[in-house]
Amino acid sequence: MAFLLYPTHVFLSRMVSRKLKIRLSLLAGILSWLLFTFFDLYLLFVEKYQINVDLSGLLPQTFLTTMVVSVLFYYRYTVTKADSINFIDLLWQVFVTGLVTTIGSLIIRLFFYVFGNSAISENPFTINFLYHILIGLVVIYLVSTFVVWKRLIQYQKSKNLIQLWTLFEYVLLGSLIFDLFGNKFLSVNFNAALIILGGLALILAFNLKWIAYLNFKQKWKSILFILLSGIYVYHFLLNLISFSQTNALNIDLLDRVYFVALFFFIILYAAIAILVTLFNLPTSSVFERKLQEAIDFQKLSQSIPAGQSAEQIYDILLESSMSAVFADGAWLEIRDIEDTLITRDLPEEAVIDIKASVRQEYIRDILEYRFNKDFLSQKVIGAINHPDYKSIIAVPIMVKNEQKGILVLLQEVGDAFNREMVEIISTFVSQASISLENFQLIGEAIENERYKEQLKIANSVQKSLLPSSLRHNECFDIVAYSMAADEVGGDYYDIIEPETGIFNLIVGDVSGKGTSAAFNMAQMKGIFHSLAQNTNPPEVFVRQANAALSRCLEKSSFITAMYFQIDTMANELSYVRAGHCPALFYSNSSRIISDLNEDGLGLGILRNSEYDQYVKQHTATYQSGDLLLLYTDGITEAKNSDGIQYGTERLRTSLLNHIDEPLNDLKTGLIDDLMKFLKDKKLDDDYTLTVVRFN
Repeated sequence: MAFLLYPTHVFLSRMVSRKLKIRLSLLAGILSWLLFTFFDLYLLFVEKYQINVDLSGLLPQTFLTTMVVSVLFYYRYTVTKADSINFIDLLWQVFVTGLVTTIGSLIIRLFFYVFGNSAISENPFTINFLYHILIGLVVIYLVSTFVVWKRLIQYQKSKNLIQLWTLFEYVLLGSLIFDLFGNKFLSVNFNAALIILGGLALILAFNLKWIAYLNFKQKWKSILFILLSGIYVYHFLLNLISFSQTNALNIDLLDRVYFVALFFFIILYAAIAILVTLFNLPTSSVFERKLQEAIDFQKLSQSIPAGQSAEQIYDILLESSMSAVFADGAWLEIRDIEDTLITRDLPEEAVIDIKASVRQEYIRDILEYRFNKDFLSQKVIGAINHPDYKSIIAVPIMVKNEQKGILVLLQEVGDAFNREMVEIISTFVSQASISLENFQLIGEAIENERYKEQLKIANSVQKSLLPSSLRHNECFDIVAYSMAADEVGGDYYDIIEPETGIFNLIVGDVSGKGTSAAFNMAQMKGIFHSLAQNTNPPEVFVRQANAALSRCLEKSSFITAMYFQIDTMANELSYVRAGHCPALFYSNSSRIISDLNEDGLGLGILRNSEYDQYVKQHTATYQSGDLLLLYTDGITEAKNSDGIQYGTERLRTSLLNHIDEPLNDLKTGLIDDLMKFLKDKKLDDDYTLTVVRFN
């Protein structure tokens, strides 16, 4: 609640979860009630037996206040906001809470009824203990209802409403503090505070915008639930007054402005809500009808982007139009490549008879496809001499200023249609005309969009195949970059640590581009993650990968790759080149870049045991500061607008220019140099690079 100390509330909100807040507030409420009851009964005991104890009467009053605040927090966290729940569900919460608490208070009344004038029922300790139980029930119901009323009042908030409600809550906070000083019911101060709260409550009680959004059935339910809430309040007031008359109470709830104000606010809002809802009942059907018309129009409008067929558009148009004007029968005609006639609650053979029974020339022109005038809504309504139908609306369906069809609506009684109905039907027909006029074009556009969307999905899937982070340890750093020439590509890189200190690294390039290359790349990823989970030498991996790919790759496809095994404990690289671009190895001690260009054959080119003779494993050692650059031919074979290739030498030069930069800056520098060379020319192929720097 806004009137509580804001900084404390913000701090608690940040520190604890919503569930914990609910549990803490519930626990605080129960504990406050127990302490309130204990100290109040203890003060009664001290007073009765004249025990000399220095205990302030403010103590139980304070715990009563903390109980109210705790219950308020509890319902603040448990009652869902009105903009995210059905209004009837909110009122149902009030009904259920009131029912449970009222049953509890009835049990208290039953106790006094059963024991009558016995000593136990007249004992002041018994009376006060049961009164404290009643106070707990009253607090629960009043506070929970107050929170629900707040949610309803603040539906469709405005700045002025928020400011007024905040003021109301601050004044309520003041009344809680005011009540600690023991003011009596209807005293001067009591009356002044109550008048201020009552005035604010009266202004707020007329915020009932939520009622307009209820249908007829929901309005009757809301009246029932609100009426019951008023009965609950009346019942609690009777119980409190009954206890007050015993003259045995230390604390009388009716002497506290806060509770009297809550009683007044809840009853006032309930009464105004019931009256407003009753006055709104006659307009419910009109509102529901307008809402249905809006839904039907939306349905018709959405038939285009939904890619529905012309027949489905016809069905929507007929059903929406009949519903809007309460027609007893209807038909729709379309004259196109194939003539279409659709009827509703009307036999097809009756159409000819109804056309013959029309006398108005304007309508006859529409029915006989001679309409070429300005549309006049008052002239499409007519009377017909037919045994089953007496009223007719005939609206032309125009496509590119040419009549392509008609929509006819019929009623069994005379003068059943009006101009407002025609305006609604005309809107529906206009939307349907647009749908038909653009149907073929939109169908093609949808196909194109669907293709683009599939490419986007493929691009997203392809990106997900590449690792989001590259595994490494303190012995080396690694970065990578990949970009597809089309929406999807076939370049692949990945790294796995099958054993501590040993890393298997691959960079591959699938032949071709587009979706087929991306599909083959996915197969390569599956094979890599299957075979690279152990420390087998690179030559074993390449042979096994070729055998696996030979069974799943298309005959015209192959994959070039370079596979490394990095042993960080031995500072050693083992690698196999399978027809891929030679990796560049930079020696930090000599500051020389060398090509790892040993022979090798792409995966899937030879699909038998002869492939094994082309697999040759090589080994090299590395030192701190050395660097390994793996790339695909999309970089070296990239051409600028003059047709000149970027080439390996430019890549080597770019690497030397950025060799002393941090690894991420080095990667960015390599890409920037390539882009500067190409200028605005688009890449013809996918390009990927992976950079490893040894520490």
